[in-house]
Amino acid sequence: MNEHERWINLNGAVNVRDLGGLPTVDGGVTRFGRILRSDNLQGLTDGDVDRLVWDLKLRNVVDLRSVAEVRLEGPGPLTRVAEVGIHHLSLLPEGGRFTDAGADTVDERALPRRAEHTEDDRAEPRLTRYYRGYLRDRPDSVLAALRVLAADDGTAVVHCAAGKDRTGVVSALALAVAGATPEAIVADYVATGVRLAAVLARLRSSETYRADLDAQPADAHDPRAEYMTRFLAGLDRRFGGPLGWLTANGWTDDDTRALRARLRD
Repeated sequence: MNEHERWINLNGAVNVRDLGGLPTVDGGVTRFGRILRSDNLQGLTDGDVDRLVWDLKLRNVVDLRSVAEVRLEGPGPLTRVAEVGIHHLSLLPEGGRFTDAGADTVDERALPRRAEHTEDDRAEPRLTRYYRGYLRDRPDSVLAALRVLAADDGTAVVHCAAGKDRTGVVSALALAVAGATPEAIVADYVATGVRLAAVLARLRSSETYRADLDAQPADAHDPRAEYMTRFLAGLDRRFGGPLGWLTANGWTDDDTRALRARLRD
């Protein structure tokens, strides 16, 4: 896996990378130029838009931000490009005052309630439980996002605010369906850490995110391997893996074939 090939350097977004080049369980690799993951796309320059739309053939954007984030940030530059479809699929609940940019440090009281908690639940990192909350509360958005990513229509990008938590969960599920190894999925999640300082600095320049982020120490936002490892292990334990959870929520064999065709040779 060549990490340098996966990063896409733009002026107006700092955490953009391709889901291609990751090893699969059958000895292959995922395809480049099909699905990208990113932080907030609000600040894209004209040059960034040209590169994404005309050079990289971007045709679909999956925006996982909350309704409040989209309202507060306003329409981004890609919303003005006729060739690009914008799919707003919020992964509520929101953890902070306006957003869940501080999801890894959100007050426990803001998390979805469960009728019971097992010993395994209590042992999980708080962020991992928050990730499970995305699946529990918005399976409709998760499946819809994956179906957009599976569409055979140019390149697609999935993003949230930092491109770490919500984007990390959807990217992990897409990679799992494509047959990426668990180690590769975790490595892709952790890769955001390389650019985390730049991500946080960029978000703090917006009033939408500053209060949520500044309330916590910088290292609280680290994408630690343990978080994704535990998230995947929970899906294995409860559903037999990510595909088991997807199937239980309406994912079909045709969906699987479409997403695998997108990310596999």
